[in-house]
Amino acid sequence: MIARNDPCWCGSGQKWKKCHYPRPPNAISLAKRYLDEFGIILKNSEQIEKIRIACQTTARILDALCRHAKAGITTLELDELSRKLHKEAGAIPAPLGYGQPPFPKTICTSLNEVICHGIPDKRPLEEGDFLNIDVSCIVDGYFGDSSRMVAIGKISEEKKHVMDVSSECLRRAIQVCKPERRIWEIGKEIEDYARSQGCSVVNQFVGHGTGLSFHEPPEVPHHYNDNEIPLAPGMIFTIEPMINSGVREGIIDSQDHWTVRTADGKPSAQWEHTILITERGHEILTAF
Repeated sequence: MIARNDPCWCGSGQKWKKCHYPRPPNAISLAKRYLDEFGIILKNSEQIEKIRIACQTTARILDALCRHAKAGITTLELDELSRKLHKEAGAIPAPLGYGQPPFPKTICTSLNEVICHGIPDKRPLEEGDFLNIDVSCIVDGYFGDSSRMVAIGKISEEKKHVMDVSSECLRRAIQVCKPERRIWEIGKEIEDYARSQGCSVVNQFVGHGTGLSFHEPPEVPHHYNDNEIPLAPGMIFTIEPMINSGVREGIIDSQDHWTVRTADGKPSAQWEHTILITERGHEILTAF
């Protein structure tokens, strides 16, 4: 029996009566174990529903931005549209002002050889470009995170290949997601496939827990690793494999300290979803 003044299982620090109704004892024990051993908060049903709303808002904004990305449009114009869409949705763009130095825009737009964290600017998109648009929304204090590739007209075979490989890497990684599978299995699935297709997997950046904060435990590597943490119902995290057509190394821009480009100047592609582990498998919270 759980008393009304006992701490809530979710790790919020509130007493359970003020937070939400408790889970059964076995679920409470699992949640406490994950919080104590791994720093991972297994989300409860109320939190999941709030995070689901944030993720669906993220997906809608991302879809609108991807449809707007065409030759002649600048990524700065995409950022301006993003600000408008966030305001209309009652959402806050999580990247704006995040980190040190503070990220200056509401979205990341990573173009051609940019691996991640590209900053929107005045350069018009051109035929043959491709880019990743990354949207992270805060709705009612809860977070969603997703990104997608967009091809501008006809792109090179090299770009098409790495874009398709990164999409398939994400699809295969999501299929791994079910209770008791290990985090390392996600990275193995991604790197096995990427290597089979002559591509490399960026190992400088990882997926991450999200929902109550922008970035939470656990880290989710996309490359070979030995993370033995089992997936468990209530875990919410991103999978966002960054796949390069050449070498895996990225170089951070020495001027803006955000933009990461491939070391050899070859194309890079990324797709991202926020995933919930359920009792029987998974749910893609940012599916649209």
